[in-house]
This record gives sequence, structure tokens and C-alpha cells, in this order.
Amino acid sequence: MAFLGRRSRAPRIARAVRTLFCVAFGLLLTDSPNAYGQSAPSREYQVKAAFLFNFTQFVDWPPAAFPEDTASLVIGVLGDDPFGPYLDDIVRGELVNSRRLTVRRFRRPEDIAACQVLFISRSQDKNLQKVLSQVKGNDVLTVSDADAFAARGGMIQLATENGKIRLKINVDAARASSLTISSKLLRSAEIVASRDD
Repeated sequence: MAFLGRRSRAPRIARAVRTLFCVAFGLLLTDSPNAYGQSAPSREYQVKAAFLFNFTQFVDWPPAAFPEDTASLVIGVLGDDPFGPYLDDIVRGELVNSRRLTVRRFRRPEDIAACQVLFISRSQDKNLQKVLSQVKGNDVLTVSDADAFAARGGMIQLATENGKIRLKINVDAARASSLTISSKLLRSAEIVASRDD
């Protein structure tokens, strides 16, 4: 995929900042049932949903990651879904590089279909190595908040430390899947290497 020039990245960055501002403002509100009649996800997972959306704007995928020019950019959620419809609400109507964003949910590793971002729920911790092996080399950005996720071969870990979400990124794992993570995202993260178990 050709890298975008500074001029074309500006709207993406502005949208990312706007989304984070909206999320921060929304977190000031109390948790209440949403339009779907379900209780809203915790504040922590509202912020993590915003991170997932923003990752789509700071990662470049190779053309082979998409089956066709008009294909959507898919954010997949594997296992128990901590976001509920909140993640769908964040991405609804959004475009990244002229691609519509969609969310798909997969209950089991065997159910995983084509996606560009895969959030692996903590409920899949026992299957983590199987899942990472399954998607390795398939141009899929793997994200989780599971313990030591980046050190275990995942790409981006959303680690909660002292009440704040910190990014831990395994750059080598991303490169192995032909993904390029923006230096803007890397600057705000702790770079982690895969550990040898």
C-alpha cells in the first residue's frame, strides 16, 4: 500500500483526536443503558474501543490484506465481547483510506474469518498461541488486553497500569505480518520483544 503523504494524513489525525475527545467527554457521564437496551461497557472498555478505532488510522496494511478495492476494513472481536454495541457505534459511518469500517464477532478461533484488526478477548487466553499461529502472516493486527500479550507474540497490548491504559507494541510481530505501525503511535508506546518460552 502506498504511504500517504502528510497532507492526506491530517484528516485522519484530526478524526482520531476528535474521537478521543468524544470518548473522554462520554466517560464523564454515568454508565446507563444504551440505545440497544444493554448496559454500556465499562469506562475502561469504552476507551479500549476508541483505541481499536484509532489503530486503523495509524497502521498501514499491504494491498493483499483486502480481497478487493472496495472491501471494508474489518475489526474482529474474538471470544467474549467486552464492548457490546459501543464499538459498532464508534466506527459507524467512518472511513479509513476510503474503506468503510465494520465490526465482526467470532466466538471461537475456528470461526475467525477475514479481518484486518483482531481483538483477542481475555476469555481466549488458553487459546492465545493457537490464535496467534493461525493469523500469523495474514496481515492481521492482533490486539488484546491479556497479560504479557505483546511479549507472547501479539502486536499491541492494551495494558492497564495505575488506572491508565498503556500501549505495549511488539514491532517485530507487526513486521512479520507486513504491517507498518506509524511512528506517532510507537512514540507513545513501550516497545516489547517476544520472549522465548
